[in-house]
Amino acid sequence: MLKGFREFIMRGNVMDLAVAVVIGAAFTTVVNAIVDSLITPLVGAVFNAESLSNTLIVQLPGGAQLGFGAILAAIINFLIVALVVYLIFVMPMNKLHQRQEARKKALEPETAPEVTEVELLAEIRDLLRTRGTPIGGTAAGSTSEGRSHDGPAHGA
Repeated sequence: MLKGFREFIMRGNVMDLAVAVVIGAAFTTVVNAIVDSLITPLVGAVFNAESLSNTLIVQLPGGAQLGFGAILAAIINFLIVALVVYLIFVMPMNKLHQRQEARKKALEPETAPEVTEVELLAEIRDLLRTRGTPIGGTAAGSTSEGRSHDGPAHGA
């Protein structure tokens, strides 16, 4: 059981996922700092509020509140995270992958296209024609039954 668990943990996918979670957590701190220190004050200035979360609040009967500003802040935060992940991780990795594929193709020897039996037989026929060798059902001096033209027929 422990051996199977160790193999599961040591798989590449699990290790990649663990690294992604750790980097994602650290990356979230950076993005939150950008949103809290740059984006939120700019949007708050537009809506004349300290924080985007404190804007666009709709009071409901009974004292409840709908915080549309908080929803907008979460959407903006998500879009910023997605943009940064795309620009910093996805796009460079795609370019690196394309370069690696181009390098692999450049290093691979070109393989000759596969020749079918029909093409091969046609090529042999054409070579025989250029040499003057008769092409047809019989070879020179024999018939299709394997008898020689020179000798008597069976039963004569």
